[in-house]
Amino acid sequence: MALGTATPAYELRFDAGRICLDLLATTHPAERLDSAEALCAWIGGAGLVPEGTPLAHADGPWLAGFRELRAHIGRLVRAPHAVDPPSWDRSLARVNEAARASTPAPLAVPAEDGRLIRELAGPPTCAELLAVVARDAIELLTDPVARAAVRECEGDNCPLVYLDTSRGRRRRWCSSEVCGNRERVARHRRRVALTRA
Repeated sequence: MALGTATPAYELRFDAGRICLDLLATTHPAERLDSAEALCAWIGGAGLVPEGTPLAHADGPWLAGFRELRAHIGRLVRAPHAVDPPSWDRSLARVNEAARASTPAPLAVPAEDGRLIRELAGPPTCAELLAVVARDAIELLTDPVARAAVRECEGDNCPLVYLDTSRGRRRRWCSSEVCGNRERVARHRRRVALTRA
């Protein structure tokens, strides 16, 4: 591997199609939100804050808040209400509660080159950022078309959930480059093994 091209231990993915689903992807194949640094990288990568926004207050309670919201959203997305109504109802109440908070106030400000860029009116709080994710989850869960397009990856041992916006709604994997490629390689190896047998 070339110097400087190592993948960070908390490699993050933003290909699920929704912010709330990208948050769910932070558990596979291992916990990705394992530090304040990783959480800040996810917050920036998900577009919750403009690039360069300081997140000096991100700490243990922020990690706990994002992990808790992730668990509740995961329960709502993956499990029908009938499976465990009390647990599902608690998760729904928690997501609704998180969505009630105000969200960070964006501003359009001129950059040095004259174009407008987005900045926040002030440093975002954890509650404000959780509200953005919770509102995205509510939009997903209450939109029948979007809800019908939620799929679980068909890759071996891949629990990721994504929004299938492909033509014909026939996408099978969370990522063609990751799980899709693994499946194609496995299929090729099976064919080669059969021809040798």
